[in-house]
Amino acid sequence: MFLAAMCFVFFAKAFQGSYMKSSVTQIERRFDVPSSLIGFIDGSFEIGNLFVIAFVSYFGAKLHRPRLIAAGCLVMSAGSFITAMPHFFQGQYKYESTISHFSASANGTENILPCLTNASLAQDNEIPTAESQAECEKASSSSLWWFVFLGNMLRGVGETPVMPLGLSYLDDFSREENTAFYLALIQTVGIMGPMFGFMLGSFCAKLYVDIGTADLDAITINYKDSRWVGAWWLGFLITGGVMLLAGIPFWFLPKSLTRQGEPDSEKKSGVPEGGEQERFIPDNNKHNPPASKPAPVTMSALAKDFLPSLKKLFSNTIYVLLVCTGLIQVSGFIGMITFKPKFMEQVYGQSASRAIFLIGIMNLPAVALGIVTGGFIMKRFKLNVLGAAKICIVASVLAFCSMLIQYFLQCDNSQVAGLTVTYQGAPEVSYQKETLISQCNIGCSCSLKHWDPICASNGVTYTSPCLAGCQTSTGIGKDMVFHNCSCIGEALLPYTNMSAVLGQCPRKSDCDFMFKIYMSVTVIGAFFSAVGATPGYIILLRSITPELKSLALGMHTLIVRTLGGIPPPIYFGALIDKTCLKWGLKQCGGRGACRIYDSGAFRNAFLGLIYALYSASYLLLGLLYNRLSHREKKQALKDQLKAPEPDSCGVSTTNGNASSAIVKCENPDQETTI
Repeated sequence: MFLAAMCFVFFAKAFQGSYMKSSVTQIERRFDVPSSLIGFIDGSFEIGNLFVIAFVSYFGAKLHRPRLIAAGCLVMSAGSFITAMPHFFQGQYKYESTISHFSASANGTENILPCLTNASLAQDNEIPTAESQAECEKASSSSLWWFVFLGNMLRGVGETPVMPLGLSYLDDFSREENTAFYLALIQTVGIMGPMFGFMLGSFCAKLYVDIGTADLDAITINYKDSRWVGAWWLGFLITGGVMLLAGIPFWFLPKSLTRQGEPDSEKKSGVPEGGEQERFIPDNNKHNPPASKPAPVTMSALAKDFLPSLKKLFSNTIYVLLVCTGLIQVSGFIGMITFKPKFMEQVYGQSASRAIFLIGIMNLPAVALGIVTGGFIMKRFKLNVLGAAKICIVASVLAFCSMLIQYFLQCDNSQVAGLTVTYQGAPEVSYQKETLISQCNIGCSCSLKHWDPICASNGVTYTSPCLAGCQTSTGIGKDMVFHNCSCIGEALLPYTNMSAVLGQCPRKSDCDFMFKIYMSVTVIGAFFSAVGATPGYIILLRSITPELKSLALGMHTLIVRTLGGIPPPIYFGALIDKTCLKWGLKQCGGRGACRIYDSGAFRNAFLGLIYALYSASYLLLGLLYNRLSHREKKQALKDQLKAPEPDSCGVSTTNGNASSAIVKCENPDQETTI
């Protein structure tokens, strides 16, 4: 029953967390914040972990673990509901557009555009008063992202007891040979959560943010537009409800269980002793005399023993190497998964909803299969800790090779006049807004701040109808067509007419083929990365003393989540912001979210940082294997010294030094020195 409950809660928390990851782009656009700030908001989950995980992991191990997990589920559910609250306080979403600056006719007659009215320039030069600025900020409610930050942080607080207390509880009362299989089962069911989370994120991304209250026929953008905001709030209500249900079974589970294979009379309230892990813990931890009668647990006694336990834990070299390796690998993974939908959107021209959907149905099943494979290999071949380390190293090297291949799977920049190509059609990346002006639009008095893209018949995107030199338009809403666009004729590219339609031009056909190869390679890489997950947990569990197991898992989660979860989205986001070519305009003025990036610079920054982090982690894996191998040989020597051989040989040490010994046998020819 506990295993089933753990599977469900792992599914629910992964479902909730992955939906947050899939909604990062929508939240960034809704609150008009840069990628670095959205990384800070996303990292608030780990900030919540930071506040309580060390104490929950240590004190929780002595208290009622299932009920602490249930309370955590309740807090996570509340966090999801708080995250969705800003939507109900904000007004309707108003995306930036130059089309709203002039009237549109519903009868299909031609309309005069800003190119001939100078209205755009007048609005650009208009300086708002302090009163109007304050009123605008209040109306737009852009500062309400603090609710998202707070709700995500509460989710981090609530998630704290689940992993350290749940996994230690499972390991304490299950057979040692079954632990790897149970961990693989929990993680496999848990990986179904991200699949459903990303699919829900894809579905909500296609729904307009103000669905049910806005007139969708009047909306001039679709879900492929970089200004589009999906119904991000809806998914948080759904995931919060699922998490509320997941916590119910834990309220009714007992504080302790009978360990598998033991009769009920041997039911223990404490922590059972491990088997193989005794080979990887300091000797002084194995000679403590057992207490005749357990003393009542008091908070003061627990607090007094906390620092000595912490010191003992971090004196374990293998544990420290495991923490450092996990920290670096998680840093790369968190940065990658946070901005991978944006990477696919900017480099390969995919919509945000399709990118999220593909991650959910392709990458995550590969991760689930990899986790199961790792657990199966451990159980099938009954590998020890050293064997688990070998699996981790081989899987990591294969995963890194697949990531190296991704660097060469690139597409050209989207053709945007004045940003990635000149108005004559020659490739030229520019971060300066002055390049948006050309001879074809110099007399139009266009705004350089707005992003309202149109696609011309020559395959080039122009940042606004005015900057394309368009003089008239027909139609309304999404069906609006712009005519007599003088800049189309200036480009040295084939075109059918001087007209353009709303939206950004699609990428070239060869980019779709490159994207398919990219997805295939990422699926293979995701599988190999996941194969080492279960063996890694086994190394962690077998390298620490039983009484420190919960604390070790908690501190591992604390350090990895804090240093590997909070900074990466921020510095990944800040690095990505430097590749932005065109920033959006906030409703009240000022820089909003980025609309288009230099895809080449984006790829170099994004993948280069991931390569650097993973390379460092592989060096640490080598050190870890070397340390495990050394300890294995040392323990084998001690075992040989303790046990006499069946041929009546005896062992005597030299001058009390256990590192040198003489084997005395009845047959003098068998004597040897170790």
